[in-house]
Amino acid sequence: MTEPSDQPDPRIELMLANIDRAYDRRSFHGTTLRGALRGLKVDVAVWKPAPDRNSIWQLILHAAYWKYIVRRSLTEDTKARFARSPSNFPRVPESPTPAGLKRDIALLGDEHRRMRAAVATVDVTTLERPAKKRGPTRLDLILGIAAHDLYHTGQIQLLKRLYPTQG
Repeated sequence: MTEPSDQPDPRIELMLANIDRAYDRRSFHGTTLRGALRGLKVDVAVWKPAPDRNSIWQLILHAAYWKYIVRRSLTEDTKARFARSPSNFPRVPESPTPAGLKRDIALLGDEHRRMRAAVATVDVTTLERPAKKRGPTRLDLILGIAAHDLYHTGQIQLLKRLYPTQG
């Protein structure tokens, strides 16, 4: 017997709760990705501990990009394009401003909401299928995006602590 279509699938609800706990909902692990960005200043956001390392601003765009990738993979929308370039680690503006940082944090939030909506409508019978002809399954992508948020949250928190303050 199948579940009524008006009832949310508990597997989807659990995955959404996992995504939310990593991004912006209270959880035992501490700071979420969105929480790590609260009150972020431009000078901290663009600072790199070494020239070949990423800044917090780059990590914001990277996280937004991978939310876009998960959404595009789940919806099979081949026409969707990410708002920034190049892919994966889009460029930070040459002249960073508080308004620009706010826009890119908003982009992350927008991509999170779009990706979350795609997860909410996934056909559970397709979860074990690869999202593309080969590669990770839809389930792997959904679970992985929450882990991705937490991984980069840790990096962001560390970068904020390492930032050299005037003293």
